[in-house]
Amino acid sequence: MFTGLIQDIGVVERVIPGGMTDFWIRTALGARDFALGESIAVDGACLTVVERAGDSFRVQAAPETLRRTTLGARQPGSRVNLERALALGDRLGGHLVAGHVDAVSEVLETRAEGGSWVMVFGLPAELAPFFIEKGSVAIDGISLTVNSVGTDRFSVQLIPETQERTTLRSRGVGERVNLEGDMIGKYVARLVSLRQGPGGGGLSEAVLKAAGFGG
Repeated sequence: MFTGLIQDIGVVERVIPGGMTDFWIRTALGARDFALGESIAVDGACLTVVERAGDSFRVQAAPETLRRTTLGARQPGSRVNLERALALGDRLGGHLVAGHVDAVSEVLETRAEGGSWVMVFGLPAELAPFFIEKGSVAIDGISLTVNSVGTDRFSVQLIPETQERTTLRSRGVGERVNLEGDMIGKYVARLVSLRQGPGGGGLSEAVLKAAGFGG
């Protein structure tokens, strides 16, 4: 489990293709202290540390992970967002992030707005039920607040701190990112669909209120 608060921007040193694709990543997090078998989120995808050497560590990605995330596009020199898994007693500063990427999206628009940076992304239809204004989303592992939601797109705003401490500000129009919908939203949608039964009318504000959520 993760929080979506990025701890370091790592640099991919080597990519070793095979049945499992190996990534060697350099980090300032103290890789020599990583436990073998511990989980780490790399651009929002939960991977397992299998080796460490100096300031670098190795993780492996299965073919399914490469198909469902942007990791297959990472090459030596690529910068990636890193977050170690939550430990018992850690503060939950962002929101609960599983590290299971739901979909890959595309940057549709970027613009400056005051000191912030607005980014608009495509919204895959299968994730639309989990997106609400001011709800949470993980983009490349970063916990962000949804600023606005349309039928096929949504926007977020990056404050200067997020721009500096993550890779997202460098993503341009047409580039792809990993998305993970809000975990609580998924459970609510699942619960409501079970209450509605087969042929239900889908998730809406009225349906949520009828199911006991909200006033």
